[in-house]
Amino acid sequence: MKFVDPKTDIAFKKIFGNDAHKSILIEFLNEMLELDYAIENVDILNPYQSPQVDGLKNTGLDIKAKDSSGREFIIEMQVAKEAWFLQRAMYYSSKAYSQQLPIGENYYKLKPVIFLGILDFNLFNTPAYFSRHLIIDKCTLQHEMTDLEWNFIELKKFHKTEQELETTAEKWIYFIQQGFELDHIPENANTQALKMAYQIAEQHLWNKEELLVYEGQAMAGHRERNVIETAKIEAREQGLEEGLEQGLEQGREQGREEGEKIKASQIAKGMLAEGLAIEIIAKLTGLTALEIEALTS
Repeated sequence: MKFVDPKTDIAFKKIFGNDAHKSILIEFLNEMLELDYAIENVDILNPYQSPQVDGLKNTGLDIKAKDSSGREFIIEMQVAKEAWFLQRAMYYSSKAYSQQLPIGENYYKLKPVIFLGILDFNLFNTPAYFSRHLIIDKCTLQHEMTDLEWNFIELKKFHKTEQELETTAEKWIYFIQQGFELDHIPENANTQALKMAYQIAEQHLWNKEELLVYEGQAMAGHRERNVIETAKIEAREQGLEEGLEQGLEQGREQGREEGEKIKASQIAKGMLAEGLAIEIIAKLTGLTALEIEALTS
């Protein structure tokens, strides 16, 4: 068995944002979040669709869902560290909250919005891999403003091995963090939803278009991380804090640009193999005709 990396955007959405397998998202959210009452059913507001030729470049990452009570959930897998990620998380949540209410409607119709960020980097200066952030009264610590909350899983702080996993929540985190390195479905993946998640992540069940997108995104992610690490090393060698910040920003930008170019080239190769005309490939990928012709040599 060979599994895709659930942290890539197409894999994450195919597994957790799949309308045909809602039980995966339902169990994951119920296990990870401290909900007042369990989710019984969800409507995925932006369900995953297998990419077609005209949509290979972008699948979208965020998963948005609403349960039968009207609560809204925003789930985001974030691999690259982003300077203003917390602000963006708060903005997304407050925007989703305000957009529930058409002009003239009563405020009592507003429903809670719950954000869950799964991060492949350290965000908070604490050892805990899971944190829940609420709006509370500073003096009394009472939690009365209950409609907005933010939850974060920091994968780098999760260190349990397969044999040490105890709770279903830990098994889900392990699947996201380590699943792509396994060659088997763990025996302790003992819920139907977990087993289904591993099965969906098996590469041999993916179609050609999905694999093209996945491979392009994986390569772009590796390239961006390498560029950022190189920028860190060079900045440290210079001994300048300003140089570090500038190098990181340049590295991120260069990584994004080169990653997109690599991804577009991989997709173009697949299209060439399918016999698509160069002018059509150029239009869909953003590459020039000369760049596409060079891929055939």
